[in-house]
Amino acid sequence: MAGRLYTRRGDDGETDLMGGRVAKNHPRVVAYGTLDELNAVLGLLRTHLADRRWERWLDAIQRDLFVVGTELATAPSHAPPLRLSAKRVAALERQIDRFQREAPTPPLFVLPGGTPAAALAHFARTVCRRAERKVVALAQSEPVRPVVLKYLNRLSDWLFAFALLLNHRSGVAERLWHGRKGMARHKGKRSKISGRR
Repeated sequence: MAGRLYTRRGDDGETDLMGGRVAKNHPRVVAYGTLDELNAVLGLLRTHLADRRWERWLDAIQRDLFVVGTELATAPSHAPPLRLSAKRVAALERQIDRFQREAPTPPLFVLPGGTPAAALAHFARTVCRRAERKVVALAQSEPVRPVVLKYLNRLSDWLFAFALLLNHRSGVAERLWHGRKGMARHKGKRSKISGRR
């Protein structure tokens, strides 16, 4: 018989790190917990994808997030058993460039939506941004490898570009927010609400 799912070790509001024990609201736990939330949203997104290549891309990202989570779930006094490679950041950048060649970023703010898959990609992007903020907060008090922040920053870009690609492939036009006088982005600038940062 398999071991019990519950251990009762967290009943006092604390949880185990690799190499320590902290409160469940510790910035380190909040950071990797938000990554777990992001991974769950990506799992939902995968159920809406028809192209097996896209599923493989999401599968690789979900596995990356487990590696990042392993790093964050390790106490600073211990070496994590897994470390994210900088090659994964470069891989995301190459894919973003390919997405952008087929589905360029519009000159105005994009209203999240379109196909169910694209809407979920936008949702995942916002959770990714929140995870990034939590990791930044953690990095202000405890060491976090720079590649982790680079990866999360690039992943949100990837999800934005992927959402545009999904709508483009489905023939769904982006709905744009014009605001006062269009609030068009100037040359070389990117949207701070939706898109790259």
